[in-house]
Amino acid sequence: MNSSQLGIGVVGYGYWGPNLVRSFSGNSSARVVCVSDLDSSKLAASKRLYPGVETTSCYEDLLKDPAVDAIAIATPVHTHYELAMAALKAGKHVLVEKPLAQSADRVRRLIDEADRRGLTLMVDHTFLYTPAVQKIRELLSKKEIGDIYYYDSTRSSLGLFQKDVNVIWDLAVHDISIIHYILDEEPVAVSATGSCHVAGSPENMAHITLFFASACVAHVSVNWLSPVKVRQTFIGGSKKMIVYDDVEPTEKIKVYDRGITLDTPTENAHEFRIGYRAGDMWAPHISTKEALQTEVEHFIDCVHNGVRPISSGLSALQVIEVLEAASRSIAAQGKPVLLKQPHQVRERARATV
Repeated sequence: MNSSQLGIGVVGYGYWGPNLVRSFSGNSSARVVCVSDLDSSKLAASKRLYPGVETTSCYEDLLKDPAVDAIAIATPVHTHYELAMAALKAGKHVLVEKPLAQSADRVRRLIDEADRRGLTLMVDHTFLYTPAVQKIRELLSKKEIGDIYYYDSTRSSLGLFQKDVNVIWDLAVHDISIIHYILDEEPVAVSATGSCHVAGSPENMAHITLFFASACVAHVSVNWLSPVKVRQTFIGGSKKMIVYDDVEPTEKIKVYDRGITLDTPTENAHEFRIGYRAGDMWAPHISTKEALQTEVEHFIDCVHNGVRPISSGLSALQVIEVLEAASRSIAAQGKPVLLKQPHQVRERARATV
């Protein structure tokens, strides 16, 4: 491998692919060698913007090219597994758009293949690389808001309807990856309900509840049929509370010194009074750096230095196990589904970006 620049191949130049090409092209430690897509008009669009980058409609060209060290996959979900497995078997490091694959079984096979070959396997959980989520993780790890009571999120917009995944695999995947990243514990069970309002298409709205061994509970509401775009999360703790609004242009995070206090009279331990604490609101400064730039830098660093990615194959597996359980719960009208606990190998990436 060229020690100065990582040769990148990108497969899929539709919705997300152009962002990957732009971010890798803007990084001095990488060089986009080739873009692959089945649509000639998309390849032509790539060629206009990046005349020095080769284009091909044949994915095998990327696999055979010795100048390609790593492949970024931004294709429909049902193609992720075969494309990623082929890249790993060709000795290429791999970055895959979320979700990594359509089943936990397939994710395990990809993890095993990457480990056996000593290759980096990373899933594009972009929100983990946002300055806002990084700041929230820092606040929680420092116990700034105390014991975590709840995570309550609404993620909705009008569209983008997917053909091969339902709304939880498209939108809830973000919150589930965030929950695994910022909390010190994994969920033990999941309950979900979903609805479909377009004949012949998957569920377009869903409500998911994640249960933990502690008192913490997480609610995630996702919707493709909302009149407005909402990306809002509330995190409640015993000391403080956080409001995270990703649509907000500047103050994405607000920390409120508000909550409840319990006063237990000594003469009767069964009686208590609830008091309310209302303190100041604080909006911490967060970087305006684009998350995808940070993610691309992290991927390149992981490849060069053998570091385990924050959004590793294990991270993808944890998320997809929850998504599969939520899908089973939807089919059973919301019946809770137990998750395999605990993971025998807790390889959560603790490095900060």
